[in-house]
Amino acid sequence: MGTLINTILQVPPVAAYLLITALVFAEDALFIGFVLPGETAAILGGVLASQHHLHLWLVISLVILAAIVGDTVGYEVGRHYGRRVLKMRLLRKHEQKLDAARDFLARRGAAAVTLGRFTAFFRAVMPALAGMSRMPYRRFLAFNAVGGLLWGTGAVLLGYFAGNAYQSIAKGVGQTVTIGGLAVIAGAAIVWRVRKQRRARAEQAERSLPEQAHGNGAKLDTAA
Repeated sequence: MGTLINTILQVPPVAAYLLITALVFAEDALFIGFVLPGETAAILGGVLASQHHLHLWLVISLVILAAIVGDTVGYEVGRHYGRRVLKMRLLRKHEQKLDAARDFLARRGAAAVTLGRFTAFFRAVMPALAGMSRMPYRRFLAFNAVGGLLWGTGAVLLGYFAGNAYQSIAKGVGQTVTIGGLAVIAGAAIVWRVRKQRRARAEQAERSLPEQAHGNGAKLDTAA
């Protein structure tokens, strides 16, 4: 961790500001959130601010601005090219999550734009889905701004406090122990994630069995 932070600190501040802003913007505008969530860039910006490499207030401002503008572009893309967007190979691989996002938007309305920002997949597709649903732009913008403000500030501050906490712990117990503890936590998080995905696949397989049985029964009735 210390090596990683030291490596990142070698990046010129201007380049760091531009990269963080671009990643947060592109997450929703260009749907790259499937590959690299903008939240990672925002948290990293907070870490750099904790090391006095970047100005905290400027990182927060840029992340909020990029989030709001990126969502606006995503909204327009969905409004004008929604059907083409849904046919993207990248989205076809996530049909179940996409259906969940649509259902969430249908149930929550404009509030889904704000709430969806705190889930990586929803954050990437919700603006486009809002545009496709013909949600009035002023209404979208209001909820988008609230979501961008809350999410952007929270993500950057999370990185900021995490960076400060790491330095304090490393000074108190030593860098080796700190890195070891972080490795254990990361390993536990990965195991939890894998198990969660396996359970989801198992549940999906169980749900598909009755549908397949029903389909086979219908075929037999037709044949008879």
